[in-house]
Amino acid sequence: MTTDAATETFDTIVIGGGQAGLAMGHALAKTRRSFVILDAHPRVGDAWRTRWDSLRLFTPARYCGLPGMSFPASGGHFVTKDDMADYLEAYAKRFDLPLCTSTRVDGLTRRGDRFVVTAGGRTFEADNVVVAMANFQQPKLPTFAADLDSSIVQMHSHVYRNPAQLADGATLVVGVGNSGAEIALELAQEGRTTFLAGQEAGHIPGRIDNYVGRNIVVRLVRFLGHHILTVRTPPGRKLRPKFLTEATPLIRTKPKDLIAAGVERVAKIAAVADGRPVTDDGQVLDVANVIWSTGYRPGFSWIDLPVLGDRQEPVHERGVVAREPGLYFIGLEFLFSATSATITGVGRDAKRVAKHIAARRVGKTTFATAAA
Repeated sequence: MTTDAATETFDTIVIGGGQAGLAMGHALAKTRRSFVILDAHPRVGDAWRTRWDSLRLFTPARYCGLPGMSFPASGGHFVTKDDMADYLEAYAKRFDLPLCTSTRVDGLTRRGDRFVVTAGGRTFEADNVVVAMANFQQPKLPTFAADLDSSIVQMHSHVYRNPAQLADGATLVVGVGNSGAEIALELAQEGRTTFLAGQEAGHIPGRIDNYVGRNIVVRLVRFLGHHILTVRTPPGRKLRPKFLTEATPLIRTKPKDLIAAGVERVAKIAAVADGRPVTDDGQVLDVANVIWSTGYRPGFSWIDLPVLGDRQEPVHERGVVAREPGLYFIGLEFLFSATSATITGVGRDAKRVAKHIAARRVGKTTFATAAA
């Protein structure tokens, strides 16, 4: 690392300190070139800590380790969000990864042959930049959400933590992806009147939490997602557009679980009338709370380079951006395989990107640990 009065300079800057960024750091450390990982959160793992309290991963611990460090739990244990947060923090410490926390990047551009990254009052320069973030960063709400009566407590699932955040009375959960289904089930099991709007995109048969699920179903799904559904195979190329644009099938929660818990299924929410949500078949719902589990938009507006496509998502080939040499992405949905955005898949993608970086500038710099 070199620093002048205004700029901190590295060979590579990694933007994002979640599992993708840490896996990238582990791979870059082996190249012995200077790098730094910038993360907006004050503490490693906070992206997991701020999810809803009862969240558990869909894969057991045997599949939850990053390169070089197994997850410290029995192989069949389903990891909680706090377990994962603590693991990521321990991972960063074990490999002494150079992290700058509480550093939110607000700009990425190019100056000559180097990239310039700005984060508040700090400026960084690098030959290479790896954006280690998921496709979906900004919670998405329908435009008519603003028309709900002000007495209704509404929030995106991104900020939902537990039922204590909600007012007394019925709750409408909008969206039947995995988050929406699990939140609706939790609320109903708490004895709350709960409506769930929308239609799920199918569900995985069988249970993942029992012996067969942990040892056969999850293993099979992981094998298919990691080795078969890739950009190199015909099935992977055929299914990739659906992974990028359609909701994921329900994994842990089944439709019959929702029925058994008393969740009332309703049609898609189409509008607001007199301050109340209305389904597309005309049902007006008198609720005290609305949780919008309606997905996310890409959050790459801070990238001031011609690398985003029509949907404001990066244009790349397995994470390599051809039109901006030295710029890379990892952690994206189906970057190489169906597991690319998961703890299972980021290590493989990070290793390939690190090799690409090393091949660009062999021997130019030596590794140095970056101080935050």
